Amino acid sequence: MGGTSAERDVSIASGLRIAAALRSRGHDVTSLDTAHGAIDRAAENELLRAGVRQAPPDLESLAAMSRQSLSPSLGTLPAVRQAEVVFLALHGGQGEDGTLQALFDLCGVRYTGTGQLGSALAMDKDLSKRLFRDNGVQTAEWLMAPASVAEVESQVGFPVVVKPSKQGSTVGLTLVREPAGLDAAIAEAFRYDDEVMLEQFINGRELTVGILGDEALPIGEIIPKHELYDYECKYTKGMAVEEFPARLDAAVAAHIQDQARRAFRALKLRGYARIDFRLDDSGGCFCLEANTLPGMTELSLIPQAAAAAGIAFPELCERIVQLAITEGRT
Repeated sequence: MGGTSAERDVSIASGLRIAAALRSRGHDVTSLDTAHGAIDRAAENELLRAGVRQAPPDLESLAAMSRQSLSPSLGTLPAVRQAEVVFLALHGGQGEDGTLQALFDLCGVRYTGTGQLGSALAMDKDLSKRLFRDNGVQTAEWLMAPASVAEVESQVGFPVVVKPSKQGSTVGLTLVREPAGLDAAIAEAFRYDDEVMLEQFINGRELTVGILGDEALPIGEIIPKHELYDYECKYTKGMAVEEFPARLDAAVAAHIQDQARRAFRALKLRGYARIDFRLDDSGGCFCLEANTLPGMTELSLIPQAAAAAGIAFPELCERIVQLAITEGRT
């Protein structure tokens, strides 16, 4: 958990909750922050009290942490080498983009979730959307920066969502309504990534589908207090309403779940993931992205989807571990 991405705080909150859940099922769990090392129970309690801040950590502090990160030596740590399974609760950065997965593959360490290739594909939103289209999954139009105002107007239109191509939790994302704001939004997104996507804004309902093994969980609808489901709405209690299951016609719900399973397969995902959609006023369903290591905090979506399917959080965590074992990844 933890790490040095902009989603560090969320990752710690996810990891600590997972550790507590697995301990409640009788498992022996060691908590490990890839930026600083093992976390004892006293440190866990201190981190729990700190919680998730309303904004992500600043880039300067993350850069300082990355210089002392343990990532290169993770595969040699006794806590990792001796573990039956490493539960990955990292979000963004090298913990989710396939880098750490490749390291563990080389070291023969079994871990939860998607492997190296699928993780890399899902993290890169440009490649994801190309694979979605090739596999019959509808997605919003997009361009990659640099792009002129004229190109945006003719190919995508305003308003346009400007975001880092390989980032999560809406970090660095801006909804640009007028051409005058385009350059500043692109510059802000480039602070977090070396590639920036300019995506058609789909005005409509925000939906999400959790995939667990080969099962599509009940669809959820997110109704944020802000116009977009941004970082503050995701991780601040009371800033969004989530409905599980979403109020949808049965045929529409079945179609969206089918699209989620197609997206999961298209990106070669394994174990579990969360697939996000927008449903426009005419009933068009647009896949936005796949999250291979979705949030597992008290406010996160896939635990709520599992609960709607009758799966309590400790059972969800244990099932994710069992999937890692049965899939035979070593």
